[in-house]
Amino acid sequence: MKAKDFDKKFDEGKSVIKHLDLSKARRPEQEQKRVMLISRSG
Repeated sequence: MKAKDFDKKFDEGKSVIKHLDLSKARRPEQEQKRVMLISRSG
């Protein structure tokens, strides 16, 4: 699908989900983060 056709569908409010490859989609603000906790006893 050409970009102008994609934009036209989107602008008309039509669903474009079936034209997207969501297999590698990610949400950067919700990625896992590694956190190290150090506990001091006593």
